[in-house]
Amino acid sequence: MLTIAIPGGVPLCIANLLLDYNGTLARDGELLPGVAERLLVLAAHIDIHVLTADTHGTVAEKLAGLPCRLTVIGSDRQDQRKLEYLVDIASKNTVAVGNGRNDALMLREALLGICLVQEEGAAIQAMMAADVVASNIVDVLDMFIYPSRLVATLRN
Repeated sequence: MLTIAIPGGVPLCIANLLLDYNGTLARDGELLPGVAERLLVLAAHIDIHVLTADTHGTVAEKLAGLPCRLTVIGSDRQDQRKLEYLVDIASKNTVAVGNGRNDALMLREALLGICLVQEEGAAIQAMMAADVVASNIVDVLDMFIYPSRLVATLRN
C-alpha cells in the first residue's frame, strides 16, 4: 500500500494501479521507453493491473516478465468491463490511468483517475472524468515514485 498525504484533502491510500495499454503504456502496441523500469519500482509498493482490448495483439509479449496482472477484454461493452474490473479490485483504493472513451467510467469511479494525452490523443469523455490530466506516462508513474509531484497537483 502506498499512502500519499494531500494538504487540505484526505490521504490517498493506494493499493492498486489500473492501466490501459494502448495509448497509455504503449504506442502502436510497443511499450513506451521508461515504462518497464518504473513498473518494477512501483510493484514493490502496489499491485499493478493492465486492462486492455489488445488492439495490436502484442500485450502479452510486451509485458512478459513484468510484475503486473494482465487482463484482455473483448470488443463489446469495454467501458462497462473496465468499470466492473475496477469495482472488483476495490475502486476506492485504485488509481486508474487511460486515454480512451472506454476508460471514462473507470477514471470517474477510481480513487484517482488520470487521463493521458499522448501521441494517440485522448477522448474528451476521459478528460472530463479524470481528476488529473497528464501528457506522458513516465511522468504519471513518477508521480507515485516521487509523491511530492502529485501533492503539488492535488493540494487545496
